[in-house]
Amino acid sequence: MAFSTTGFDTTGFAYRDSGRYTPISEHGLIGDLRTAALVGTNGTIDWYCCPRFDAPSVFGAILDADRGGSFELAAEVPTRTRQFYFPDTNVLITRFFAADGVAEIQDFMPVVDDSREAARHRLIRRVLCVRGTLPFRARIAPRFGYGTEAHTTHLEGHHAVFRAPSLTLALTSTAPLESDGTDVWSHFKLLEGESNVFALDQIGDEVPTRACPRAEAEEQADATVRFWRRWLAGSQYHGRWREMVNRSALVLKLLTYAPTGAIIAAPTTSLPEQLGGERNWDYRYVWVRDAAFCLYAMLRLGFTSEAEAFMGFLGERGIMRGTGAGGPLQIMYGIDGRSELPERELAHLEGYLGSAPVRIGNAATGQLQLDIYGALIDSLYLYDKWGQPISSERWDEVGAMADWLCENWDQPDEGIWETRGGRRNFVYSRLMCWVALERAIRMANRRGLPADLPRWRGCRDAIYRQIMARGWSTGRGAFVQALDEDQLDASLLMMPMAKFVSPTDPKWLATLDALTADLVSDSLVHRYDPATSPDGLSGPEGTFSICSFWYVEALARAGRLEEARLAFEKMLTYANHLGLFAEEIGPTGEQLGNFPQAFTHLSLISAAFNLDRALG
Repeated sequence: MAFSTTGFDTTGFAYRDSGRYTPISEHGLIGDLRTAALVGTNGTIDWYCCPRFDAPSVFGAILDADRGGSFELAAEVPTRTRQFYFPDTNVLITRFFAADGVAEIQDFMPVVDDSREAARHRLIRRVLCVRGTLPFRARIAPRFGYGTEAHTTHLEGHHAVFRAPSLTLALTSTAPLESDGTDVWSHFKLLEGESNVFALDQIGDEVPTRACPRAEAEEQADATVRFWRRWLAGSQYHGRWREMVNRSALVLKLLTYAPTGAIIAAPTTSLPEQLGGERNWDYRYVWVRDAAFCLYAMLRLGFTSEAEAFMGFLGERGIMRGTGAGGPLQIMYGIDGRSELPERELAHLEGYLGSAPVRIGNAATGQLQLDIYGALIDSLYLYDKWGQPISSERWDEVGAMADWLCENWDQPDEGIWETRGGRRNFVYSRLMCWVALERAIRMANRRGLPADLPRWRGCRDAIYRQIMARGWSTGRGAFVQALDEDQLDASLLMMPMAKFVSPTDPKWLATLDALTADLVSDSLVHRYDPATSPDGLSGPEGTFSICSFWYVEALARAGRLEEARLAFEKMLTYANHLGLFAEEIGPTGEQLGNFPQAFTHLSLISAAFNLDRALG
């Protein structure tokens, strides 16, 4: 399905030829732990970067229907479609129901080890007719380098090679192919029991073109199913919301970059937080905060190897050694550990539904966000407790971070929401500085590790007293967004979860009521009110889904179990047909922002885990 071809959203923004764009939520995600692709319910691959998450797009129609490129595959007759995942896997199935038959596309990317075959990045599309007969069409129209690189296409029988200056892809098919020298297409009819296979590979000097006959495609599909099911079998969650938690875990795993252990925030860039607005960002990088929260969710489920891999990412690239005399920890890094992520706009792309600018890179790398220390040290504390004891080298780095915080916690920063309106004394940043020192003290005491405990305790207690004195507004009767101010902020929902305040403390319950009154709408939570708390950007935004799941958890911890369960069940209705969430929910329930979003899925896991425990 797609938006109507005319209309306006609630902000008055006119959809630009919106029938050309499949809604964000009408997609599924496949991947091979190195890159990923979005497949629409119409059978079209609208987003694919090769050879890794942060590479330029090859198919980018979700950001420009004309210039982005796509891989279309669909029935040539009117159909209804349904999409689902092969149970407990990331193998995606799109079904086509027509008057004369039923067929399906199985989309997947085989997961391989670090051998030479890992560089192939094979994307396989199996088309099977399961009842009657159906005619199909395919059109493969890559647009390399975000649509800026010209390419040549050489067709020979059932093989086509797309060659651009930066990348060469080979398409092999069991169906006949035609070409105009740029794109490739195919028309074929399948009878019941028949199938065709399309395989797209990156090729090069060490990775030659290789056919993908039907038998091999079936064999690789079976192997991919086994891989995902084996991995998911390691989950220790067996609660009420197992299906949603399992899907969220599979999403988080898809967002890991196997060669380094990095965990990205989302596989897309510039999907808008507001249609027609400027809040369009590139999320294909490693946010220290997001990745640290991912570790918490993975450890909760029993997946310690992912936590170990991320510890390796931090250690092998010396990321935590960036503190001390060298300055604060950077808030984000490339999936290879690089620190430079220059932001620029791609003016030739119109953006999803005309929502420009399209950005690549992220200028927020230069921001100061003190809360990341709490997220990171808390995840290290949990890994040390539930996974493996951290090494002496990691402890030295924890100590350096704690010492740096003792000198630097009491200063303004840009905060968790990466505002571009100047630095402020955000209460959440202070809270997470408290968390960093408190967890470092716990680790030192539990393991008998060397530490300047008197200094750490003194700073921890000073932060606590400052928040209680200046982060509490007598006028609002609540904890507030910034010291000595009166605005509310949903990040404060983390206060009881971080164990800074009792979940039944009268001050906290008053804050929870204030947040409910001002920022919550039908279980959906706004981060803050840009009208009263300017963030340096124009226009409103949707509700932030991680905050909505934090709200569920805060209600549960406060003993408001009926409210918590109802809010959780309502939130689940905003998931797409596959159980996937973007970053935000729009005014009419549409998914907005980059998709799918790690932040949302990790908070779903935490909310489900803790609500289950509270319900007994």
